[in-house]
Amino acid sequence: MPEHKIGTREEWQTARDELAKLEAEHAELGQKLTKQRRQLPWVPVEKEYEFDTEDGKKTLAELFDGRSQLLAYNVMFGPDYSVGACPGCTSLADGLDGSAIHLNHRDVTLICFSRAPIERLTAYKQRMGWEFPYVSTYDTDFAFDFGLAMTEEQAQGVPEVKEMIEDPPDWLEEWSGQVGADLKDGLRENPSWIAFARENGTVYHTYTVSAPDPFVAPYFTFLEERAPKPGPVDPRMWRKDEYPD
Repeated sequence: MPEHKIGTREEWQTARDELAKLEAEHAELGQKLTKQRRQLPWVPVEKEYEFDTEDGKKTLAELFDGRSQLLAYNVMFGPDYSVGACPGCTSLADGLDGSAIHLNHRDVTLICFSRAPIERLTAYKQRMGWEFPYVSTYDTDFAFDFGLAMTEEQAQGVPEVKEMIEDPPDWLEEWSGQVGADLKDGLRENPSWIAFARENGTVYHTYTVSAPDPFVAPYFTFLEERAPKPGPVDPRMWRKDEYPD
């Protein structure tokens, strides 16, 4: 027998109807959040940035690729990472290619940022089989200006980060080995979604959300929530070509 409540079809339907009420409330709240998110003020980006891409140098406006909206995920892959990007961020990025074409047809360009040099991003992208544009913010202030990374001094000023560096759990020490960076360097990258709009020649910063917000998670974890059993409690993540089994 499974270690779970067993019931009749009628009992299931009653419980499902109760759950549907909560799901409807959750959906309504989600709609309110989306409306409020889009009512945030747009802030003009007045500083000039130039990024390294696979196609050479590009400005922030050029990253829009002719569209009016830019949605980017900041992958934890700092200049000090000698092995590769964060496995959790990598798992999130694994799910982006299927959505990119649909977003492109809805006036949204989807890309990823990281602070590692473009040569290492391109090699990693090839290893993972990604198709979306992967842009390097290396040697620019962009990541620091928009809260996508912290300086060493800033990291020391965050109690949670300082505590993890000084007394890391086992899984975090393992993560340090997975990315090939000391925690004091590895934890300075901030996994985040960031959005921009472009109108009448001006680029605007519109939204940023960072971990541990649930939106900053691999898409498969949202699917896993609909599976019958809870996922593993262990916070460890694996790259798709490195699962132990």
